[in-house]
Amino acid sequence: MASTKDYLDYILEQLGGLEDITYRAMMGEYVLYFKGKVFGGIYDNRFLVKPVRSARALMPNAPLELPYEGAKPMLLVENPDDREFLTELISAMFSDLPYPKKK
Repeated sequence: MASTKDYLDYILEQLGGLEDITYRAMMGEYVLYFKGKVFGGIYDNRFLVKPVRSARALMPNAPLELPYEGAKPMLLVENPDDREFLTELISAMFSDLPYPKKK
């Protein structure tokens, strides 16, 4: 099942306190970037983030879920309604994330 543009728009609105959030549509899903670094995505209308140290510390009980078959597990953001928490989470994750490899 592909994610809806409405759900993407909702998550982007929730992340509105952060500058430089971008996305790329990929096969019916959406990859999310913060200042050029991939931090997560929207998969089957679920907001998932990479399981980096800072994300695990802020969401110690978050379930690991597969974004799609064959992918590495990611952490499910169970309360995307909390804008303040999302801003804290994504900001904290930034230093733990690598920049994309140059093509």
